[in-house]
Amino acid sequence: MAEKKKDTAKRLTELSHCAGCAAKLRASDLATVLGGLKSTNKGPQALVGFSTNDDAAVYRLAPGMAVVETVDFFPPVVDDPFQFGAIAAANALSDIYAMGARPLFALNLVCFPDELPLKVLQRILAGGQSKADEAGIPILGGHSIRDPEPKFGMAVTGVVHPKKVLTNAGAKPGDVLFLTKPLGSGIATTAIKRGVASRQLAKRALGVMTTLNRAAGEVFASGKFKVNALTDVTGYGLLGHLLEMMTAARARATLDLERIPLIAEVPALAEEGVVPGGTKSNLAHVHKKVRFPEGLPECIQWVLADAQTNGGLLASVPARQALKALKALEAAGVDAALIGEVQAGKPGIDVVG
Repeated sequence: MAEKKKDTAKRLTELSHCAGCAAKLRASDLATVLGGLKSTNKGPQALVGFSTNDDAAVYRLAPGMAVVETVDFFPPVVDDPFQFGAIAAANALSDIYAMGARPLFALNLVCFPDELPLKVLQRILAGGQSKADEAGIPILGGHSIRDPEPKFGMAVTGVVHPKKVLTNAGAKPGDVLFLTKPLGSGIATTAIKRGVASRQLAKRALGVMTTLNRAAGEVFASGKFKVNALTDVTGYGLLGHLLEMMTAARARATLDLERIPLIAEVPALAEEGVVPGGTKSNLAHVHKKVRFPEGLPECIQWVLADAQTNGGLLASVPARQALKALKALEAAGVDAALIGEVQAGKPGIDVVG
């Protein structure tokens, strides 16, 4: 019976065409599609739309209240149905925290094949519910369809004061960059799927992906120090999301390679070629606007571009308030790293170290 249960769970990622890369459209493809559309940001109430590639939409309802809306779903990145549900829910909630907002409620989004037992879906939904409970919000409904490939996620609604919205577009020269989680979950989940990940790596990656960004988000939204820009590191990797931030700010970032936190074992796996396709696409998309140290192995470049699922928050904070920010994050139990700085210059990224 135990073996049958294990085989059923294993089929989750076997049915997925892109386990480990969150199945996002390539950044270049998305840019092409959106570039051919007229902006739908109409009226002063629409505060944030897709023009800056931000994490969620923001719409002002009243002088002191704006609604924040996001949606995210993807195929399984792990075999365990409960953990998959938890990861997907935490990932969807992250976009609300990345806007400096507070989540209110969520709706489930489900695609499920006939060939899997309904008990698997029940466990996926239970995993999602566990993260909604942790975030302190209800799940009020949702939508489901039959699909040969299972997928799960959420549409999440939140609120924020219109003057306290944190976007990815306000970084300024002189800022420093904070990252609140280590990189490598895309490579790690690919290793798990291929059966080459250690038990320690699987446990660490699962911990990163299921940890809510609530604590970090609340610190950045607290007003205890200035935050000029905020985003989360997800499907386009650190380099992709940082490049979006620098493009919106018309500034240039310098990353200190030695300060960037990585999940243990990930660089070695990348060196062995255990890299998801989404990560390779990410690197190809940003490569012309990123300067790497001469001779930096491609495997390290892949890690910096690795497609993350529920990765950390990336914040741009004035350098004079860096110590205050570090202390506030530490007090909230967030292990943040100061990984670089923002400078004047042509939008792009310089990696040093």
